[in-house]
Formats: sequence, C-alpha cells, structure tokens
Amino acid sequence: MTGGPLVVLVGPMGSGKSTVGALLAERLGAPYRDTDADIVAAEGREIADIFVEDGEEHFRALERAAVRTAVAEHEGVLALGGGAILDAGTRELLAGLPVAYLSMDVEEAVRRVGLGAARPLLAVNPRRQWRELMEARRPLYIEVARAVVATDDRTPEEVAQAVLDALELKDV
Repeated sequence: MTGGPLVVLVGPMGSGKSTVGALLAERLGAPYRDTDADIVAAEGREIADIFVEDGEEHFRALERAAVRTAVAEHEGVLALGGGAILDAGTRELLAGLPVAYLSMDVEEAVRRVGLGAARPLLAVNPRRQWRELMEARRPLYIEVARAVVATDDRTPEEVAQAVLDALELKDV
C-alpha cells in the first residue's frame, strides 16, 4: 500500500477531470492516472461499447475494481469516472483522501461536451438526463469532497490553481 493519491478528482462527465488532472500532475511533478482510461486499456474497448455490449452493472463492477487498484497503487493525481461515486465502497475508500469535486452547471456541460454521442447515459433527452444524473450524484460528490471547485467560465489552468489552493497543495 502506498501513501495514496496526492489529489483525487471527481465530478460529472465534461467537468474537466482529465484536462485539469494532467495539469495538476505536471504542476505537482507527479504522475497522472484516469480510471476510465485504465478500464479502456484493460478491456480493449471504449466505455460506451462496454455499456452497450455488457450493460451498466458490468461496467460499474469494472469501475469499482479500477478505483480500488488505483487508490492502492497511485501516488499522483487520480481522476475518477463520473459515476464512480455511486458505489458506497468507493465513497468509503475516498474518505480522508484529498478529493476535489469539479462542479459545473448544465449550460457549461452542453457547451463542453454537447451532451451527445459516446455518452451512453445521456442518449435520450440529454439535458434532462444530465440534470437527473446530477440531482442524484451531486450529494455524493459533495460527500466525498474535501473541496468543491466550480469550473464554469474558467480555464483549465484556473481550475487547476483553484484545486491547489483549496487543497492547500504547493506546485513544484
């Protein structure tokens, strides 16, 4: 077991976890890891394909395992998939870790990701589905977060700095 990640990023799809995570890793002189990328690499197919071919339940099992492994092994910046916090065991695993929730509103989500293709949970009426997902997930993101950082109308660099400030981390 390691000392655990320096920073764990959670938040909805399109909130900038991957972009901000890579910036944070660079600024902290630490490695970056994304559990969604871990799943894609292990499965040899995209997450949308896993959802379609095997269902959400199968994907969530893969996600739980990927998060457990990453939290145990990774000492840098770690980004979790948007739904990882749905699992109570994952939320327990994140307790006490430096977790930042990257928040955004639906208009920002539309601007960034278009709420369209390759988002299996948003296939029909994406705005309504995004709002419903966030109503269910927002309390869970807040539960695990040590810091909440709004990403609306901010550059990735501004968000990265806000995460460093909120978690009281110094870049190298």
